[in-house]
Amino acid sequence: MYKIAVFKGDGVGPEVIREAIKVLNTISEIYGIDFEFLDYPYGAEHYLKTGETLPDYVLDELKECDAILFSAVGDPRVKPGILEQEILLKLRFHFDLYVNLRPIITFEGVKTPINKRVRIYYIRENTEDFYVAAGDHVSKTKYTSKLNIKRNLYNIKMNIDIESDEEFAYQIGVISKKGAERVIRFAFEFAKEKGLSKVTSVDKANVLSYIYNFWRDIFKDVASKFPEISYEFVYVDAMAMYLITKPESFEVIVSPNMFGDILTDLGAAIQGGIGLAPSANINPEKKFGMFEPIHGSAPDIAGKNISNPIAMILSTALMLDFLGEKDASKIVEKSVSEILKEGKYLTPDLGGNAKTYQVGDAICKKLKEISKQF
Repeated sequence: MYKIAVFKGDGVGPEVIREAIKVLNTISEIYGIDFEFLDYPYGAEHYLKTGETLPDYVLDELKECDAILFSAVGDPRVKPGILEQEILLKLRFHFDLYVNLRPIITFEGVKTPINKRVRIYYIRENTEDFYVAAGDHVSKTKYTSKLNIKRNLYNIKMNIDIESDEEFAYQIGVISKKGAERVIRFAFEFAKEKGLSKVTSVDKANVLSYIYNFWRDIFKDVASKFPEISYEFVYVDAMAMYLITKPESFEVIVSPNMFGDILTDLGAAIQGGIGLAPSANINPEKKFGMFEPIHGSAPDIAGKNISNPIAMILSTALMLDFLGEKDASKIVEKSVSEILKEGKYLTPDLGGNAKTYQVGDAICKKLKEISKQF
């Protein structure tokens, strides 16, 4: 029995996660895998009614779960950042979900800007870099600030004294040896597990030399322990170009947080859109993860039943793989692939007119057909 926490979220969130659960129930029928779904109401509606984002006691409850299925948060009635930081990022940081895995897969039947078949595993460090929320907006002649960056790995305290006649803002990025080492090691172990032969590191060491040369030194040290896997370094600006011009040359890519956030959205574009892009936030040591599509809540189409549930369903496939249900994960992806190839059930973002629930129903039907072949 797997206990799965379900955050339906805002906008199209409830629509797409409904289809993901439908898929999991079908998997349960096929393989006899039992799931218990625990619903959590936290999102815009709950916040607007109660002023509550994500209480600390819920974090303790979630420790009893095997994984979290998370759709999307965001609502125009709520100031940007409140729900994202106090729910989504709070979950990532509390459970130290330091690996963000975002596969970039092009499917037959889906129009893409590159017209190539690729499968790239992008691994993004998920807790450090310029996303540690350390900075300020300074408008005083004399300024003093005490910054505290608290993570599971460390507690960094900084005193900042500034004298300036100019108004300005600053943001501090942090990479720790342990933080970089563990995600880079995961990238090499992941490549080895998947039978892949190369890991590519992305950074900007030629300009942001302190933080990213440190990343490079750690990468080289980890790479030396995996002599059977080759490696290379690519600057982030070059990688933005190469993902368009020669994406087939990459297998596993690993990068610090900010570059990973940006480039995986580019990756979603080359695979045909964010409606197809899944992600996993995981802590391999704790064997715990949160699985979500990379798209937002899309309030402009909420309630119309035209949202694409495939990113959410593929995130469910990542969850099954993480839980050790390898065959179930494979047939979910294969079923999605077949439905896209057939082209009958495509939502408007992919040029079709199918409803959200029709896509989910078609994938469930395909699951039952394909399972007979396994």
